[in-house]
Amino acid sequence: MARSKSINQDDLRNHNLSVVLSALMQSTAPLGRAQLAKSTGLTKATMSLLSEILLKNDVVEQIQPLREAQNGRPSTPLAFRSGRWAGLGMQINTDGYGYIAVDLAGDVIDERWVPRMMGDVDPDEIFDSLDALLKPVEADLVERGYRIVGTGLALPGLITADQHLLNAPNLGWSNMRLDQFPVVDRLGAIADNEANLAAIAQIPGYATKRSDHLGALGPSDSFLYISTDVGVGSAFVRAGNVVRGDHGFGGELGHVSVEMNGPKCRCGRNGCLEMYAGRRELVKTAGLAQGDAAARSEYVDELYDRWRGGDTKAVLAIDQALTAMASVAASAINILDVDTIVLGGFWSGFQEDICTRLKMRITPQVLARYVLDIKVLACRNVEHPALYGAALTGLRRLVDHPVEYLEI
Repeated sequence: MARSKSINQDDLRNHNLSVVLSALMQSTAPLGRAQLAKSTGLTKATMSLLSEILLKNDVVEQIQPLREAQNGRPSTPLAFRSGRWAGLGMQINTDGYGYIAVDLAGDVIDERWVPRMMGDVDPDEIFDSLDALLKPVEADLVERGYRIVGTGLALPGLITADQHLLNAPNLGWSNMRLDQFPVVDRLGAIADNEANLAAIAQIPGYATKRSDHLGALGPSDSFLYISTDVGVGSAFVRAGNVVRGDHGFGGELGHVSVEMNGPKCRCGRNGCLEMYAGRRELVKTAGLAQGDAAARSEYVDELYDRWRGGDTKAVLAIDQALTAMASVAASAINILDVDTIVLGGFWSGFQEDICTRLKMRITPQVLARYVLDIKVLACRNVEHPALYGAALTGLRRLVDHPVEYLEI
């Protein structure tokens, strides 16, 4: 007979604290102890004890009562406190590198992005540059009373669970251990594909206070995030959690072939979506630039202006890309049974009109179109969403493992 796994007091307290932190983050308004007890199913006595732990560790603070409780006594809400706990995010992408620091209240404490063309750059040089950027930031955060919970690293490539970068073709990198770089090792940074982290940035209440304004997505919603840059990636979120697949390599929609005899992609296949909807190829097709220069992000605004102005080549390039994206997105919807697409990267900067056009092309290709309400949304955090998501993964460690950080 199988033996049931025992749970000790620390495990139970960790679970309960995690549940309370998640409830506070996913609520659009601060909650009092009684409201938290009701929403989490914990007893009032347990809730009182857990609240004191969070207050003592400066995770939350008591704020002015918002309303009277039913029995006439004021209900004192708890809200996340700024200035104590921080998550760091780092990103290396095709158009540069940078960092961001975010606190539990969702406030950006510090950030910097260094624009640079990144094709075939030396990884040691870039990671050393990141290290030089971050050392004074870390010192400043500590001096200001912050504790850095964790650090995430966003990269445009395939990354194994043991932090081995298999391939990042648009950087020209392959087969490297990420912990060999001092900044990664020192901060204990956890690397992930940039599309996964950008998708996390779309999940309300993932590791920070949820916005007071209700958005189109909820904390437990499912959606397909499509990341557009020089490459095209994606991430599938099911009920508020990124689904990475058995080996962590899921979501490579950019390398789904839309034309078997199409142009050769860097991955070795022909006619990949990236060859139609990726920034470099789109700029080339529109006739704005050729070669490596076409990967430059500054061409996006010119492409948009020409498309709006009716330029023949730009209109053709956008139309061809939309057709390719719609085909791949519809196939993904048919396979995954999800009804919401979130469009990120430079395509999301083309305003709502692009989302509407994409929806109109996707819907007729969805098998269950008569019962599904297909939605195509523009990404939140248009500027470097993967960088913000990387910081959230750092902060998430406090939510998942609070007893490792808090004085009990």
